[in-house]
Amino acid sequence: MLRILITACLFAAAFVMAVVGHAQISIDITKSEIDPTRIAIPEFIGQGAGASPYNVDIPNVISADLERSGLFEPLDRAAFIETQSTIDYEPTWQSWRVINAEVLVSGRVIEQDEMTITVEYRLWDIYGNRQLDAARLRTPKDNWRRIAHKISDRIYTALTGEAGYFDSRIVYVAEDGPKTQRRKRLSIMDQDGANQVYLVSGSDLVLTPRFHPSEQRIAFLSYETGRPDVFLMDITTGNRERLGRFDGMTTSPQFSPDGDTLLMTRIINGDSDIFSYDLSSRKLTALTRSSGIDTSPSYSPDGRNIVFNSSRGGSRQLYVMSAAGRNVKRISFGSGQYTAPAWSPRGDKIAFTKSEGGRFHIGVMNADGSNEKLLTSSYLDEGPTWSPNGRVLLFSREPRGGQSGIYSVDLTGRNLRRVATLGAASDPAWGPTLK
Repeated sequence: MLRILITACLFAAAFVMAVVGHAQISIDITKSEIDPTRIAIPEFIGQGAGASPYNVDIPNVISADLERSGLFEPLDRAAFIETQSTIDYEPTWQSWRVINAEVLVSGRVIEQDEMTITVEYRLWDIYGNRQLDAARLRTPKDNWRRIAHKISDRIYTALTGEAGYFDSRIVYVAEDGPKTQRRKRLSIMDQDGANQVYLVSGSDLVLTPRFHPSEQRIAFLSYETGRPDVFLMDITTGNRERLGRFDGMTTSPQFSPDGDTLLMTRIINGDSDIFSYDLSSRKLTALTRSSGIDTSPSYSPDGRNIVFNSSRGGSRQLYVMSAAGRNVKRISFGSGQYTAPAWSPRGDKIAFTKSEGGRFHIGVMNADGSNEKLLTSSYLDEGPTWSPNGRVLLFSREPRGGQSGIYSVDLTGRNLRRVATLGAASDPAWGPTLK
């Protein structure tokens, strides 16, 4: 939770080879099937007694990050021929080609004092015979995992040309107790499931946490007053505030891209409509006024449009309207029911939950509704949320008769994984990359 200063700079005179701007090896992450890039990540060299165990732990986290993305295949260290004693010179290229490594990560951990380490890293293109990236990062020892995630992000960017997402966090609802007396508490964790903590104490029911687009703040529903009120919380300080009292039931808080406005769904006398709430003026404005159920709004990343689901046409379908509530247009036309839309931070896709034939799916479509693709199928999948770079989705899954949990899937639909949580979990929201 602490704000920690991290400094980074590119290596200069200490290295023989210059950092290059673009990789000779590259990964096309738009293909439906991807052959993972074979990457060698040896243990880092340690300098000073306090460099251990970070010289092992940091490359292990990097390896896990990259493998989990589905784009990389970390090689078994037992197969390595070359044992590096320094990272100040280029590796022996042939030693890595023999084991079919395409990319090599070299690193060094230097103990600066009892509290601080410096981590140096270099990324090599084995068949291009050149360095792709290098960095030096200094940090308190207890912040070592963030350094590992930052290096993972740099590797991802160097080889794909897109921003990474490893140095980010996920807020979710941790569940325990019997279903008749379910306790739901706000929890937060690193994107890889590490450092899980509860954000609020007590047993008050909380639902639908949503991250601010660029800050470590969240909006969520809480029943601590006996009714569903919308709260804001600063994750860094723990401070929170209730946003007034609204008539009817208020659900689905969602930030605008600039963080100045919240979208909400209000249910009054059984009628559900979407409202915008200006956080400065505290002004509430109605955006829809249909006789059907309008809910689950999500802004486009430019803030100009809103996608939502509505029953105004007889079944739950997806619609897009302007941020002012005008020019409503239906975009989903498949069979089944569409709910919980989420606009990609890239702006090109909309994720959704689809139910049909007793099965639930997480799917994506283009922003105009074309090219629908279902990524998952199970007894109950719901509530997709995007990674900061728009390439991976998190969602809740509840197996028939089993424990609900959080899963991730990429846009190919082939990299489905469960994320470890504190027991049963639901309602994930993926936060922005940390600064």
